[in-house]
Amino acid sequence: MEMDAPTRLRSKPSWLLNKASTRAHQLVKEAMATAGAHAYHFAILAAVEEFGPSSQVQIGQRCGIDQSDMHAMVAELAEQGHVERAPDPTDRRRNLITLTEAGRRRLDEWDVTLSAVQDNLCNALSATDRDSLIVLLTRVLGLAEPMRTGR
Repeated sequence: MEMDAPTRLRSKPSWLLNKASTRAHQLVKEAMATAGAHAYHFAILAAVEEFGPSSQVQIGQRCGIDQSDMHAMVAELAEQGHVERAPDPTDRRRNLITLTEAGRRRLDEWDVTLSAVQDNLCNALSATDRDSLIVLLTRVLGLAEPMRTGR
């Protein structure tokens, strides 16, 4: 972080969040590239695991992924055997994306990879501080209460 940044700037949560986000994004990008994937791949598999078979539109909305990127990401995951696409029995115009067993294993592997990134990113925080940070950021974003990490 720019330690020579003005105190007034360093005291603004928006500035700190932006700097933390930039650092987190870089660490995630590097770790996922080493694992041969993108963070979007993890997000898509996690959404399908949690919510079950879903359309690309639903997955994109849940994960905040632009629809122009969703098609390519789902195609990559399908090509790798991590998801399957099949016509929705209630609406043949759309496909449902389903997690495969290989996708479930890959999701678990990427979860370990991203957990290591979290450890790196938050290495200056105690487990209690990390849990507090998650709760506070969840409130700032207006999201539902997070699951407890149990650390």
